[in-house]
Amino acid sequence: MTADVWLPVPADEIAGLPAPAATGLNYRFWDGGPDYPADPADCVFYTVPYLKGMEVAIRPLAAMSSVRVVQTLSAGIDHVQPALASLPAGVRLCNAKGVHEASTAELALALILASLRGIPGFVRGQEAEEWRAGFYPALADKSVLIVGYGSIGAAIEDRLAPFECARVARVARSARTTERGEVRALTDLPGLLPDADVVILSTPLTERTKGLVGADFLSRMKDGALLVNVARGPVVDTKALIAEVESGRITAALDVTDPEPLPAGHPLWHLPGVLISPHVGGSTSAFMPRAKRLLAAQVTDFAAGAPLRNVVVTTG
Repeated sequence: MTADVWLPVPADEIAGLPAPAATGLNYRFWDGGPDYPADPADCVFYTVPYLKGMEVAIRPLAAMSSVRVVQTLSAGIDHVQPALASLPAGVRLCNAKGVHEASTAELALALILASLRGIPGFVRGQEAEEWRAGFYPALADKSVLIVGYGSIGAAIEDRLAPFECARVARVARSARTTERGEVRALTDLPGLLPDADVVILSTPLTERTKGLVGADFLSRMKDGALLVNVARGPVVDTKALIAEVESGRITAALDVTDPEPLPAGHPLWHLPGVLISPHVGGSTSAFMPRAKRLLAAQVTDFAAGAPLRNVVVTTG
């Protein structure tokens, strides 16, 4: 039987992959196109094409009767979870922890600074040849709350360190202690929101976090607070967010939206106080080198029968 590894990057462009002759693995290049590179039934290691959507991600999985590993190149796995029930028992689903932290944390800081310092207004002023001088909020002395304190949340805090924030609070699924301090449980959110000037969402999309940022969450945010979403669009109730922003009570910077892509004519596009980037948290020059290193390491360990990194689900 053939043992194939499907990669969204040609194998000869990934340094460190084990040689086929030594492992018996055949490398097949598939980036989500209409034609498969080989019979999906022969695939034992499937790398999900990046940013091609759920339909493309799960399309070959039903026919992958021999698959043992499904590797995403995203931090989130929500786009492949619907297909897990069709997979054989013992398949390991791995995410791309370590690939997106730098880029996503950079964008989170960029969105915060641009929103607070009025950069979108300056761009519009430049186009209109208007000198929009004045006093603007600074990140310095602000209280920041990070909701979702995994590797991306921690990377965001690393980049907040030089900005002289008054304090940084951290929230995750369960409470724990880190080198930077206490991480509170999600159940503590209601008491933390009223003190935060900036609320950053970096949580994965799960049944528990879907719609987490609804009317109650938003109503607890302090007047003038900024909501930053670099997580997933459905973490936020869009209708509730629009109502709060329209009132002028809070502002928002969104790399992800619900729906996504945001269609023409959607009210979020033109709401004062909303800055939108088109889901580009991980889409930078930093992505490909880190993705290639992860794939080389994962395929090498798979071929050697060694434990894989970033296993988030094993099918039963």
